[in-house]
Amino acid sequence: MNGDFMSDDSQRCGVVAVIGAPNAGKSTLVNQLVGQKVAITSPKAQTTRARMLGIALHDNVQMILVDTPGIFAPRRKLDRAMVSAAWEGAEAADAVLLLVDPVKQRRHELEPLLEALEKRPERKILVLNKVDVAKKEPLLALAQELSAKVDFADVFFVSALTGDGVPEMKAALAALMPEGPWHYPEDQVSDASERLLAAEVTREQLYRQLHEELPYDSAVRPESYQHRPDGSVEIHQQIVVGRETQRPIVLGKGGSKIKAIGEAARKELSEMLGVKVHLFLHVKVSEKWDEDKEIFEEIGLDWVR
Repeated sequence: MNGDFMSDDSQRCGVVAVIGAPNAGKSTLVNQLVGQKVAITSPKAQTTRARMLGIALHDNVQMILVDTPGIFAPRRKLDRAMVSAAWEGAEAADAVLLLVDPVKQRRHELEPLLEALEKRPERKILVLNKVDVAKKEPLLALAQELSAKVDFADVFFVSALTGDGVPEMKAALAALMPEGPWHYPEDQVSDASERLLAAEVTREQLYRQLHEELPYDSAVRPESYQHRPDGSVEIHQQIVVGRETQRPIVLGKGGSKIKAIGEAARKELSEMLGVKVHLFLHVKVSEKWDEDKEIFEEIGLDWVR
């Protein structure tokens, strides 16, 4: 990885913060803009814990996308760190993109966002998602109503799922980015690093397969990530749970559950990385892991006092 990617005078580079109520489709939109999966897309709200950064390229422009956690009322230290990460991501941005699901508007979560956005100095862009399923007239009425509350520089109608309208929005975002050297080499699409991405994939499987049995107080820590001489990748991860009683839930009878979680995560990672993946998981009980500064930093969050 050399410094050549920073040498071109005509390059532009900037940060786009993506905010919205939980489950508005932020991760799906980021994945569309980047052109591959970088942020986990789970049916559960608040799965995006880290500020997953995707990097989207458009001609000579590099856009660093901050896929912020859904902003909600924080209760525990973990929640506070997630909310802090969301707003921090927005603070350094060249544009703040508010994504709204016009079908499930989630007004109680949308209104505080609008109020906070109204006072912010960044260029603000409204994106109405799900044009593939929403009716046109109510969509236009909603765009008008929201634009009356916040001074949006632009409004886009897209489908994060099908990609409809995304290329036009991407070109418009690229035009807003300031001149400056690229921060990342062209082939490095995600700053969230493959280690963190691999942990996110495992965590998604953990939630998907354990649904109600295991609450959100679990984490996946990346331990090691090594490229083997044959081109495959060896990944070791630790699943951290808060109570001893949760260990057998994760392991399953005769280790069947952790095996299924590992198998599904390994398969998805192999597809995403394009190489064979060897994934090793083990479970650790740490009663107050969500008060542990080191674990927070490892899963990509800042420690919030």
